[in-house]
This record gives sequence, structure tokens and C-alpha cells, in this order.
Amino acid sequence: MEAYRYITGPDDADFCYRTTELLNQGWELAGPATLTFDSERKREICGQTLVKKAPDTEYSSEIDLNTL
Repeated sequence: MEAYRYITGPDDADFCYRTTELLNQGWELAGPATLTFDSERKREICGQTLVKKAPDTEYSSEIDLNTL
């Protein structure tokens, strides 16, 4: 199985730490980061797609991606 996730958040150090943590858990970047502007909160929002191969896992909509 190959898992997919898209994380989002303010473009700050916390977002970078979250992404770094996922990379160290075996997730891989899948394309460039995205960036948009939240005009209500006056801040940039970043997004990043990640994928991870889980060959011993069978797909189910009940899978908790945090446990892969």
C-alpha cells in the first residue's frame, strides 16, 4: 500500500518541524509545497503532500495514517 497525506498550517517553524518529523518517520515529499494567504488572519498558509510505502499494510478507510 502507498499512503498519502497533505498537511497544512501557518508558514512557520512549527510547520517545518511537523514536516521534518514526518520525513524522519519514513514519509517522502511528493511535489512542491503550496502557499496561500489567509486574508482574515493576515498570514501565509503552507501545504505539503507526502507519501509513504507500507508494503505490509492492506488499505482500509479505517487506517490511522499517524500509525504508519
